[in-house]
Amino acid sequence: MWFKNLQLYRFTQPIELTIESLSEQLAEHSFKPCGSQELSRAGWVSPLGRHSEELVHASSGYFMVCSKRQDKILPSSVVNDFLEEQVHEIESTESRKISRKERSSIKEEVIFSLMPKAFSRSSLQFAYISLRDNLLVINASSEKRAEELIQNLREAVGSLPLIPLVAKNLPIDLMTQWVNSGELTDNFVLGEECELRDNADVSGVVRCKNQNLSSDEILNHLKTGMHVSKLALTWHERVEFLLDEKMAVKRLRFSDLIQEKAAETEVDDVAGQFDVDFSIMTLELSQFVEALMSALGGETESTKP
Repeated sequence: MWFKNLQLYRFTQPIELTIESLSEQLAEHSFKPCGSQELSRAGWVSPLGRHSEELVHASSGYFMVCSKRQDKILPSSVVNDFLEEQVHEIESTESRKISRKERSSIKEEVIFSLMPKAFSRSSLQFAYISLRDNLLVINASSEKRAEELIQNLREAVGSLPLIPLVAKNLPIDLMTQWVNSGELTDNFVLGEECELRDNADVSGVVRCKNQNLSSDEILNHLKTGMHVSKLALTWHERVEFLLDEKMAVKRLRFSDLIQEKAAETEVDDVAGQFDVDFSIMTLELSQFVEALMSALGGETESTKP
């Protein structure tokens, strides 16, 4: 349940949601497995998995939801093998060449016949709505996956006044400045990893891991005009993460102190532990996001509610 990536979105106006209303809306779009001829399907499941049937887990103004996506796996190599067999059989039996149009039609028939036998792959996408902070926080490594969840959420609850959270200062400029000067604010410190990109040559990339980012080698790259597009940081000795130029937070890791705090609380069941973990995580992330936005110069006026 502990988030490893953050895609952050701002509600541009206050929203009125209750656990009852949200649960009812999600229930109408609950997950159902793919039909025999469906390539993919998505819907809502309980964040607690088999340990609960509730589609929303609420705690102190935070609503956790979980979207499940199922995709049929039908490798092109398998389709092509069956296609070639069909084409060869027809050409041999009828002593004629198959046209491109007919070949395409045969391929569609092959796919149709193979679909019921295809394996399925499922994935879960977690997110939470913070009524306190007016934010939607999605545990997604890419913007595309986050947008899929938002689209599914809009289909369930209607229109959502959402836009990506945007800082006044470009992360790429500030990250470059931080590495150049070694001076950060709000209890942020440099990690040991970064990615440098050339301003003049988009193919020019330098990736550094387990490096002293204050070394002459790194600083010399910056003097030649390169900029920092990804940067490992630690906040308050509690959260480690990688920040990229689009303000996405990746490889998020909570400190042992936070994990131990969650483990110390005595609970009787899985649902109770989930609630403890969720409460601690959302409290930490609320403070973290606020500090990150402050370090980036605050939020642009266009995204404030």
